[in-house]
Amino acid sequence: MSLKIALLLASIAGVVGIAFGYFLRWLVTLGKRGSIELEVKQMMLAAKEEAQKITEEAEKKALSTIEDARREEKEKEKRLKQTEERLIKKEELLDRRQTDIDDGSERLKEREQEVELIKTKAEQAGERARLETERVAKLSTEEAKAELFRRVEVEAQEDTLIRIKKLEQESQERLERKAKDILATSIQRLAASTASETMATAVSIPSEDLKGKIIGKEGRNIRAFERAAGVELIVDDTPGAIVVSSFDPVRRQIARVALENLILDGRIQPVKIEEMVEKAKETIGKIIKDKGEQAAYECGVFNLDARLIMILGRLYFRTSYGQNVLQHSIEMAHIAGMIAQELGADVNIARAGALLHDIGKAVDHEVQGTHVEIGRRILQKFNVDERVIKAMQSHHEEYPYETIESIIVQTADAISGGRPGARRDSVENYIKRLQDLEAIANSFDGVEKTFAIQAGREIRVFVTPDKISDLEARTLARTIALRIENELKYPGEIKVNVIRELRVLEFAR
Repeated sequence: MSLKIALLLASIAGVVGIAFGYFLRWLVTLGKRGSIELEVKQMMLAAKEEAQKITEEAEKKALSTIEDARREEKEKEKRLKQTEERLIKKEELLDRRQTDIDDGSERLKEREQEVELIKTKAEQAGERARLETERVAKLSTEEAKAELFRRVEVEAQEDTLIRIKKLEQESQERLERKAKDILATSIQRLAASTASETMATAVSIPSEDLKGKIIGKEGRNIRAFERAAGVELIVDDTPGAIVVSSFDPVRRQIARVALENLILDGRIQPVKIEEMVEKAKETIGKIIKDKGEQAAYECGVFNLDARLIMILGRLYFRTSYGQNVLQHSIEMAHIAGMIAQELGADVNIARAGALLHDIGKAVDHEVQGTHVEIGRRILQKFNVDERVIKAMQSHHEEYPYETIESIIVQTADAISGGRPGARRDSVENYIKRLQDLEAIANSFDGVEKTFAIQAGREIRVFVTPDKISDLEARTLARTIALRIENELKYPGEIKVNVIRELRVLEFAR
């Protein structure tokens, strides 16, 4: 019984619980629905407010756009009105100008008529004056015209001659200045050494005993050497040296090299002598070839025959008035190229003509004729350009100047041969002359110091201003120049420059 009651109570409790749960769920659902309706109402209200704002802003923008359009339209109307007014003014101005042009045209027509009338009167007056002149002068018009032309021609000739003389003088001065500038530029750009190479002909020996070995028994060694080398050996009392003598500079150098090698070897006998001479010939031949190729390359003269290169290289062993002929020719080639470039001449022809101008000196002791004529024949034999031959053949004025390059080569020869220290003057004599120049100037009272400059072509003399006045400085310069003329021998001229500098010193204490 109690179990049944318990089951019943449990059933009732379960039903009541289910009913209570449904009741609670119903209450929650009612609350959520009220909340959703409230949110929907709020969203609708917010949307209406947003729509109202957008509408108001759109109305404002529309009003602003309408206002801008009206204002722009007014401005366009204003500009159109101004343009119209300007056009009206321009039209009025054009009308006035057209009126002025019409009036001016009328005045010009009137003036033209007046000018024609004056011209007619002038012609009539001129005709009357001409007739009157002919009557008084008893000359016709043609005769008077001829006389007038004759007088004008005479006056014009005199003026023309004066003008021509003036132009000739000015042109000569300009040409001389231009020539000096070109020569000075060429000499300055060369900057070649003024020391000429001297090929020694004396062979040093370590001891005097070697002289006997070189002579040999009954002189057989010296005879074998002279026969093989083609030179003469001079074995005298000169201490420590044997002199090689020959008119041929190449043979002389071969003998020198062979003799030096024999001395180093120590075995001096006829067979060894011949062997050393042959080796020396090969050595000198190689030197000649190398020197010829170096000279041609340095001067930019190419495509020369190999045999002509060998002849050119022989000039390395030839001197003229103490100046090495090959170095002289190279120097000339550079100078001639510079001058030709300045004058617009053919640079290559000028260089080649200068480099080969003394080629005849390499064999002038073997072939009859002057070195110029020998050189022409050599160049013709090796098919050298005829323009090069014409450029080189006139450097001693044996042939006329046929091209501008021939004048350039002669000028370059004069520059290279005449520069200080190049020829006819040893280094010792050159230095002594400079010392003599300074000594002459220093011998005068009032001279403070003296400097010989520009290779002895100018002497600068500084005097004491307290002892020598300006007038006395002029007299001193002339006196020094006269003493130099009377006591020294020199090429060209020497510029005497006396400098008087006044210095005033004072001290602030």
